[in-house]
Amino acid sequence: MIFKTAKTPRVFGLPPGVDFARALVDGLLDRGGALPPQDFAKIEVYVNTRRMQRRLVSMFDNGPARLLPRIRLVTDLALDPLAADLPPPIAPLRRRLELSVLVSDLLERQPDLAPRAALFDLSDSLAALMDEMQGEGVSPEKIAGLDVSDQSGHWARALQFVDIVRRYFDVSQEPPDQEARQRYVIERMIARWQETPPQHPIIVAGSTGSRGATALFMQTVARLPQGAVVLPGYDFEMPDAVWDRFEDALTSEDHPQFRFVRLLRDLALTHRNVQSWHGPAKGNPRNALVSLALRPAPVTDQWQSEGADLKDLTEATNDLTLVVASSPRAEAEAIALRLRQAVDDGITAALITPDRMLTRQVAAALERWDITPDDSAGLPLPLSPPGRFLRHVADLFGERLTGEALLTLLKHPLTHSGSSGRGAHLLRSRELELQLRRFGPPYPEADSLRAWAGHGKNPDPARMAWVEWLVITLDGIGDAGPRSLSEHLGDHLRLAALLAAGPDAAGS
Repeated sequence: MIFKTAKTPRVFGLPPGVDFARALVDGLLDRGGALPPQDFAKIEVYVNTRRMQRRLVSMFDNGPARLLPRIRLVTDLALDPLAADLPPPIAPLRRRLELSVLVSDLLERQPDLAPRAALFDLSDSLAALMDEMQGEGVSPEKIAGLDVSDQSGHWARALQFVDIVRRYFDVSQEPPDQEARQRYVIERMIARWQETPPQHPIIVAGSTGSRGATALFMQTVARLPQGAVVLPGYDFEMPDAVWDRFEDALTSEDHPQFRFVRLLRDLALTHRNVQSWHGPAKGNPRNALVSLALRPAPVTDQWQSEGADLKDLTEATNDLTLVVASSPRAEAEAIALRLRQAVDDGITAALITPDRMLTRQVAAALERWDITPDDSAGLPLPLSPPGRFLRHVADLFGERLTGEALLTLLKHPLTHSGSSGRGAHLLRSRELELQLRRFGPPYPEADSLRAWAGHGKNPDPARMAWVEWLVITLDGIGDAGPRSLSEHLGDHLRLAALLAAGPDAAGS
């Protein structure tokens, strides 16, 4: 055992600014490092990101040699083999396509609900609503039973969208989404644990409980004989009076500590029951400053009454720099310069922002120094080289071919990459670009391309063969009429394969 017997659920916290993974491992070793190896290996730790999972494993791998605890992802609960009788979760894209068909039928019956152009936006919004309802365990019947008489017209229209997805909440009729399956698995796990509670330590670390299914799992683990929850970024500096003001969700829901308050309330605990997992809970001047700065809106007058009592402001703001940028580009360049300096100094640096456009701008600015940042969010498929290539190919269908679209596609690294003639292809592409930029036409067609390839006293046979391949490959792309999705997809993939292969190879 690593925890003493307790009458209340165990909830620990780590303050902002600490190395969460390092503190989690140190606290675990302090409590269980003296256990026999076979008992230490029985410890289960659930984290919320694969990045955190890899970092914890890496820390244990750095020594000393020992059997590792089982480090798992909370999201992997949806794939638990003990729920083999449940259908596997359906792919999100398939679900969205199914919903788009249902929404399309609804808009055909009632065209006044929304324009056809909003079809896929409505489908995505409906999918997000379904995901949240399934995670929170809210059925369509509960939604329909809400009293919103003051918004009856808007509410009646919204209920029509909820009604068309009613069958997806019955696992016997439709395979579940991942969020729904995760909740089913957690509910079964809770029932199993209530009959035979596990006696080995189980810890949920790093999750805030913002998802309904995850919060349910955290509450269950906190009540186990050897269970515990470790909250990230917990504000130990906040006064009792401020914690007590979090009862009003309307004025407090946007505060970073509000999720913790809801979790503690569901566990019949207060903020006083949260203990430090490892290291001192208070005493960091910067945490005290940030805690005061983030007070909920109703008590921001405390900035004046308590601000004068803050100590060590010099230490709290040490190495803290405010940059006021004149534009998003200037902001990205300033961040990139600081990250480059960190690389030169041999230190680790991180950019934390919810703005994905900013991260892409910073990554682009770092490219000038051949620095590739490790983006924890990954590179979206549409922005990857294959994704961009497929998007360029898709843009050709159903439209008159423009010189700009043709040149963009010809210069892509994956075009004509399936053979050894890539260099000659780039040469022909540059020659064609000069022709189109100087003399046009703006909409190149087969005749104009063949005329360009054959002009002069001694036409180049290689250029004529290259143009003929291009003309044959792009033939008929502007005539794509209404067809099924599978037919469009087949044409898309065939054209992409032909362009990637080049005239002398079979590419993919």
